[in-house]
Amino acid sequence: MSPRRLLVAALKEHFVSTPLPIQTNRRRRRRLNNHQQDTGKFRSAVRHFGSTASVRGTMGGSPGRNASCILLFIVLLAGEHFRCVEAEHCVWYGECGESEKVPGKKYNCNYTGPPKPLPSEGYDLLTELCPGYDYGNRSLCCDVNQLNTLKGSLQLPLQFLSRCPACFFNLMNLFCELTCSPHQSQFMNATKVDASNVLEVQYYIGKTFANAMYNACSDVQAPSSNVKALSLLCGKDAKDCNATNWIQYMFDINNGQTPFPIIPIFSDVPVSGYTPMNNQTFACTEGLEDGSGPCSCQDCAKACGPTPVPPPLPPPWTILGMDAMTVIMWISYMAFLLIFIGAILGAWCYRKRTIMSEYGPILDSNNPLSINSNNPDQANASCCETMGERFENSLRILFSSWGSFCVRYPFSVILGSLILVCVSSAGLIYMRITTDPVELWSSPTSRARQEKDYFDSHFGPFFRTVQLIITTPLNDTFMYSPYFGGSDVPFGAILDKDILHQVLDLQLDIEAIVATYKGEKVTLEDICLAPLAPYNNNCTILSVLNYFQNSHAVLDHSIGDDFFVYADFHSHFLYCVSSPASLNDTTLLHDPCLGTFGGPVFPWLAMGGYDGTNYNNATALVITFPLNNYLNDTDKREKAKAWEAEFIGFMKNFSNPNLTIAFSAERSIEDEITRESNSDISTIVVSYAIMFIYISLALGHIQSFRRLLVDSKISLGIAGILIVLSSVSSSLGIFSYFGIPFTLIVIEVIPFLVLAVGVDNIFIIVQTYQRDERLPQEELHQQIGRILGDVAPSMFLSSFSETVAFFLGALSNMPAVRTFSLFAGLAVFIDFLLQISCFVSLLGLDARRQEGNRLDIICCVKLPEGQEVKTDSFLFRFFKKVYAPFILKEWVRPIIVAVFVGMLSFSIAVVNKVEIGLDQKLSMPDDSYVLDYFTNLTEYLHTGAPVYFVVEDGLNYSSTEGQNSVCGGVGCNNDSLVQQVYSASLISNYTTIAFTPSSWLDDYFDWVKPRSTCCRYYNSTGAFCNASVVNSSCVHCRPMTPSGKQRPVGDDFMRFLPMFLSDNPNIKCGKGGHAAYATAVDLYSNNTGVGATYFMTYHTILKESPDYINALKMARELADNITQSVNHTVFAYSVFYVFYEQYLTIAYDTALNLCVSLASIFVVSTVLLGFELWSAVLVSVTIAMILVNMFGVMWLWNISLNAVSLVNLVMSCGISVEFCSHIVRAFSISVKKNRVERAEEALAHMGSSVFSGITLTKFGGIIILALSKSQIFQVFYFRMYLAIVLLGASHGLIFLPVLLSYLGPSVNKAKVFAANQRYVGTERERLLNY
Repeated sequence: MSPRRLLVAALKEHFVSTPLPIQTNRRRRRRLNNHQQDTGKFRSAVRHFGSTASVRGTMGGSPGRNASCILLFIVLLAGEHFRCVEAEHCVWYGECGESEKVPGKKYNCNYTGPPKPLPSEGYDLLTELCPGYDYGNRSLCCDVNQLNTLKGSLQLPLQFLSRCPACFFNLMNLFCELTCSPHQSQFMNATKVDASNVLEVQYYIGKTFANAMYNACSDVQAPSSNVKALSLLCGKDAKDCNATNWIQYMFDINNGQTPFPIIPIFSDVPVSGYTPMNNQTFACTEGLEDGSGPCSCQDCAKACGPTPVPPPLPPPWTILGMDAMTVIMWISYMAFLLIFIGAILGAWCYRKRTIMSEYGPILDSNNPLSINSNNPDQANASCCETMGERFENSLRILFSSWGSFCVRYPFSVILGSLILVCVSSAGLIYMRITTDPVELWSSPTSRARQEKDYFDSHFGPFFRTVQLIITTPLNDTFMYSPYFGGSDVPFGAILDKDILHQVLDLQLDIEAIVATYKGEKVTLEDICLAPLAPYNNNCTILSVLNYFQNSHAVLDHSIGDDFFVYADFHSHFLYCVSSPASLNDTTLLHDPCLGTFGGPVFPWLAMGGYDGTNYNNATALVITFPLNNYLNDTDKREKAKAWEAEFIGFMKNFSNPNLTIAFSAERSIEDEITRESNSDISTIVVSYAIMFIYISLALGHIQSFRRLLVDSKISLGIAGILIVLSSVSSSLGIFSYFGIPFTLIVIEVIPFLVLAVGVDNIFIIVQTYQRDERLPQEELHQQIGRILGDVAPSMFLSSFSETVAFFLGALSNMPAVRTFSLFAGLAVFIDFLLQISCFVSLLGLDARRQEGNRLDIICCVKLPEGQEVKTDSFLFRFFKKVYAPFILKEWVRPIIVAVFVGMLSFSIAVVNKVEIGLDQKLSMPDDSYVLDYFTNLTEYLHTGAPVYFVVEDGLNYSSTEGQNSVCGGVGCNNDSLVQQVYSASLISNYTTIAFTPSSWLDDYFDWVKPRSTCCRYYNSTGAFCNASVVNSSCVHCRPMTPSGKQRPVGDDFMRFLPMFLSDNPNIKCGKGGHAAYATAVDLYSNNTGVGATYFMTYHTILKESPDYINALKMARELADNITQSVNHTVFAYSVFYVFYEQYLTIAYDTALNLCVSLASIFVVSTVLLGFELWSAVLVSVTIAMILVNMFGVMWLWNISLNAVSLVNLVMSCGISVEFCSHIVRAFSISVKKNRVERAEEALAHMGSSVFSGITLTKFGGIIILALSKSQIFQVFYFRMYLAIVLLGASHGLIFLPVLLSYLGPSVNKAKVFAANQRYVGTERERLLNY
């Protein structure tokens, strides 16, 4: 190389190594003018340099050296001038041959001449695409055809990225410089050309520019897909995308858009003589020169304020590091023990000192402080006592007269009872059994129910779901090594191709299932969700196999040779999980990822058991078939259920050793509950049979073996049971007349409850009669009347208390609780009425049979007369002689109080720890296939249920203010609906909102933009013209004017919205709203306005009841915040809200129901105990203790608080009355000298009847429930019923007598005086001295 050329090259390298300043749009406009000034500048520089040289020469420089310098400078400057002139030429111009690798695309023509003026027909297009070049003579390196190709290629990026003006401006800058820049040769190098075509170019891009462009676009959202836009435009998941691989993907020939390779080279300094394109960029927080605002917070994280931080979880309430309630109750219990033991010791010492004194006996009998004092004869009765005695006497007289009448006219009473029962029970022909879970658990007036009804009426009911969760027993993990480099990727066994083929076979078999309904064939296509129908009738199937178009051939598709596989199902899978909406993957396969139904299959919905977003590690496949649901079309709904039944049968018979499948259909839970109820019928029947047999045998008091069949009361026992069942059927019938449906809970629980109440009363009546002796000159009807007068007030007290308590419980908002309370209250009261009428008549008949020595059941057979000594039953003697004296001993009573108060303290400490909710697994039988589904659902799934934020009718979307309050794009409010939901998704662990919401409004704005090819119409008819239509009469909806670039408002908004909602997405327009939003917008008739709309996202994965409850609570809080900021009603809706809403207030509802029941029991007890307030207090306190202890048992036995357990708690409140009220009333009318003796007498007389009646009867029946296959029976019936009986019996027969011996009410002197007059010479007088 010559010295000149070496010097020129060296100086040239110096010049081009200096970065050019960043060019702005204004500078770019001056480029073509700069060349005209270069020659003048050159001459000036030479003159300037010559003059400078002369000066240096005069200062002593060598003339020869100066001449050399002048020559060198001239040569070098000329060389630089020639480089500048060289930079003015193009690399291409126009389009030539067809691309060999991308059909339908053309190569650009090889051209190295100067830029050419753009023809006038391209001016508008240039203004639309590259407004920076719209100046002067518009001399460019592209023609109109290239501009049209550029516009077509950028349609998808335009539709997804134009939400952020700065992002799209930078992107257009990149492509406009590439396509049309008059300075192409400065940063482009055609590395492969043929005679007329450019086959490959290098594009030198500044790193600064590339990074700035990526940063401006990295947060832009794709609302219809709930993902970032770069996931759809980068060829991989947005989190794996960066500036370099995004631009490489856009210029990759494999993306289906680039007709020839464009190799980007990134540098901020000149490389190989080329100056990288480093134009000015705009950050997403900056507005553009055309007036466009900065990007929204949703599309630009830097435009947001600080990232929301969830509030810290409230710390647990502790004292000294221990649970506060435990500490408080422990201290309280210790304090109680100290005070109680001190009081006992003090009273004992005082009594002992008094008795040892000279006047001890006298003082003791009159000492008002003595625990066991209360001589009824030492004072006259008070006014209140007299009124109580008169009230009780009135009841006694009333019931005595009625009992006497029933015995005297038994057949009339029995016939009348039968007529009333038959008339009432006839209502059962109108009965309706509610099995719909929504009707069972959600009140029609509840917020969730009203919101569900609103959603269903405006958008249609939530679709029915058929779902499979597929795993494999194989544990092989295989590695995939990408041919084009990159680290090895592990794949789980479930993603093995052979396994996928087997799963696809199963999926295709399910699609081919044919059911029959009313003689008509029903296929999946008849009932499935097909969002693009009628243009595309393919069913929505959310399955990994839809990445392969549900085709074995596509799954087997691979590209390779004899030595290597370049692309196969591995590479396609990895691409599709990052870009599920793609119509063309970037691998050599070029297969679509979009499902055959026209929508994307998001990987988090189609796979499970993966970590993070490494879907290749999935251990489960999830296949979901959404089916149409029908609000008011029973036939179509039944067709869907018929197909589901066929599907369930198919899956039960399906077997594949390589697949483990858990499955469920929409009808599965209801079917299994029905099957469970039917399977438990035998258990229930056995349970009741045991109780019936016990009652029939235990009622009789056998005097001797000879009189076994005479003294037995099997027939009377059966009659008593029939009376109980009659009361239940009458209650059901009466409410059926009024159209009130009943539930399975009513059928399962109420017979148990009424049997408990009814059997107790039966035993009291019969055993009192058996222990009684007829007075002289007293007839049978008088004796039974007198006995009924004694015991009926007690029966009336318990039954009426329960009835009032249950009817007040019907005030509950929970349908299951309300229905149970209504039916139970009426059944208990009817049972009481039948017992004091029909049963008393039957008792009179049975007594005559027994007195006539006739055999039970076989009444026509008479036993010979014989002398028999009447004795008391063993149980009565045991209670009288052993049990009652023992528990009321001086040293036993304090122990009993200490134990029961300890139990109470423990229960109070854990009452707030009882879990709220209902594990749905408990509602299934032990052998149900749905249990496996629930287990897999919890173990594998990563995404929760969809949640819709519904904007109620009335918001003006045609106004800018209305739009800004909802949308999430440029210019939208920072507290808009979409923005608030987006912000909530950033802290999904707290809010349970998993993703940014899909926004029809934002997608509509992108769809209608004038730059987009989406919104077009026929200028002749005004009808919509789809983007895929090629027709010259199709024109853009909005002009490329400043106003046309703005959002549509007013009439324009409604003019194009119906077109958007009917547009199917395609490769030229991915924003069509038909698939994603057809049901999201409820338009007024004739498309005159927008009614209700919704914005959908997803909850995070929800596994247990507390998760669902928290999700509902958080969604409502968010919706309430949105309502305040939008100033319009917005609510959150998800399909499970109606079931879990009850748990938001169940603690309050439980407390209210139980308190109201207790209050009613207190009031009724006060009145019916003869206005003895303190007796009613003791009854209420004991029942309250039983209820609190029930919560302790629930915590110990893992029984959660829900509607079922609340029904049982309300029932336990009623049954507890049976355990307590009879004892308290017997205590209040006792005429013994002191509290201990009165408690002993009450326990002996009523305790044995309560124990033999309700306790033993129920205990035998409950034990059988433990054998049930139903988990809900085992937990909520066996465990809770057992707890109710044991706690009720222990409190009523152990604690209550002791409590009465300490704190029982003073004897009613008026009652004692009346009783002494009444009991002279009766059996009671004998018993007083027994």
